[in-house]
Amino acid sequence: MGGGARIGGAKPFGKNQNRGQAIISPKIYKAFDDSRTPGAAYFEELRRVAKNIILWGGNYFLDYLGATECLIVWDKRRRGLNFADCEIAWTNIKQPCRIFEFKWNGMLQEDMRNKEYRIHPTQKPVELYKWILSHYAKPGDLILDTHVGSGSSLVACREMGFKYIGIEIDPDYYREAKKRVDAAEAQVNIFDFM
Repeated sequence: MGGGARIGGAKPFGKNQNRGQAIISPKIYKAFDDSRTPGAAYFEELRRVAKNIILWGGNYFLDYLGATECLIVWDKRRRGLNFADCEIAWTNIKQPCRIFEFKWNGMLQEDMRNKEYRIHPTQKPVELYKWILSHYAKPGDLILDTHVGSGSSLVACREMGFKYIGIEIDPDYYREAKKRVDAAEAQVNIFDFM
């Protein structure tokens, strides 16, 4: 379901480039090697093990994935800044294109009371994954995320009662994502009693 390939010219943050003065923001993430993008073998294996696929950055891999009638668009509710206004996920699920709106702009997030600590340059909010699960998954589905990154998808699975498998190649991101998932696991969940 998850992170898809790591795409884009992500830079490690330190200074906010969208203001007249520099603001140092406490992020642990680092630049990553996005030259190691998946090839044909990855997509063949993904199709073998997954019935329904949602792949962030899939628009970069149409040669492997093919055209689709359904896309998922995450509108970050920011306009005209140095970063993209939205992100696109390719999916083979037969549904019309859908848009999820959730502000995600550096230090500003839609839900500032439950602000997420940013640990990955392509991190997505837990609320995005909860929305995806509520619209595209069914009870009993096993969710596979082959590019866990910050672990947002796994936290959402935990909070919504889905079983999941997460894979992350980078040891630093793995450790940080595991901390997030462990914290979510420690919370009492209504699904634990059903």
